[in-house]
Amino acid sequence: MAIHRPGLPDDLPSGEALWARWAVLAAVAATTAEERRKGGYRTGRWVDGSGLHYDDSGCTWWTMSRMGEGRFVLYGEDESSGVKWHGTPIDMLAGGPEWLPYDELRDRLEGYELGCVYWYENGAWARAPYPEDLHDDGLDCGMSGFVDRGRVLGELSEYVDDTVDGPSADVLLADAEAHRLDPALLLGRLRLTSPDDEPLDPPAIARALVLAGLTGPGVCVS
Repeated sequence: MAIHRPGLPDDLPSGEALWARWAVLAAVAATTAEERRKGGYRTGRWVDGSGLHYDDSGCTWWTMSRMGEGRFVLYGEDESSGVKWHGTPIDMLAGGPEWLPYDELRDRLEGYELGCVYWYENGAWARAPYPEDLHDDGLDCGMSGFVDRGRVLGELSEYVDDTVDGPSADVLLADAEAHRLDPALLLGRLRLTSPDDEPLDPPAIARALVLAGLTGPGVCVS
């Protein structure tokens, strides 16, 4: 799925699908050490009580949070965004629903940290209107790695051990997208190390899957 510049709400998959793709990549990279982090600057992809996060330690940072049943908010910034530098001020919160996390978003705006905001409810994404001469809001560079299912599948496949029997990476991703992933099935298919040769942390991965809500009801991992 291609993303326009600037992004259009229809460029994004459903909130549930985007959440699942992002969350499964965050989960396989989870570690107990990062899970127990008390503070400081964090990079990579991760899930916590406030939602999903992505920070590449330089050009882009993003957060996606659940805001109730069927509601999500996506916000962040890529260096390609021209929103906050546009000659005519753009109100990124214009038309936003009452349930957006306005305190957090306004704090980011005041610090010149925000590049765009999208919100999802009733099965559709929306954002504030943009002027016609805005060239980019950063959505493409920031979110294409999660929007494109093929890219997500390719990255997940790098964690899967092809010498072990079990469901394919495609099936595992589909289960995650349906929020019915069995942690044991995923853990049984993973390599011992990440693509960067770092040891994987199965307990942390299992907890991240549950925290992200990808496992369906009734699954508890300590």
